[in-house]
Amino acid sequence: MPSPDRPGLAVTPALTIPRAELQQRFSRSSGPGGQGVNTTDSRVELSWDIARSAVLSDRQRARLLERLANRLADGVLTVVAAEHREQRRNRDAAARRLATLIADALSPDPPSRRPTRATRGSHQRRLTAKKQRSETKRLRTSKPKRDD
Repeated sequence: MPSPDRPGLAVTPALTIPRAELQQRFSRSSGPGGQGVNTTDSRVELSWDIARSAVLSDRQRARLLERLANRLADGVLTVVAAEHREQRRNRDAAARRLATLIADALSPDPPSRRPTRATRGSHQRRLTAKKQRSETKRLRTSKPKRDD
């Protein structure tokens, strides 16, 4: 979760999610924890309602809804962190995970590949290598001639 002196979760230099739009839920985490394993609520679920967020432009919202469609439930993106024993560390991990997911989804597509043709020289080298290889294999199986 963002620190108290910051207004929200910084995703990109141009996008910061306000604290008021983030919901946190805590529950008991499975895994290591020693004596406090059944008493501490260290698992963190961090949720953000993309569909109703006020900080997104229509274009950003459409891009996020399209790219994260398989991770959304009614327009809400939820991230879970339970790998640490301390709730604070799990809150930080969940915030980092949420910010990374959103930043990756908002990033532009990579440039498309320009198809190219193999050069004449590379084509000839490939064919020459194939001929040499087949000749090597052919000589391997042929029986030597006997001189009587």
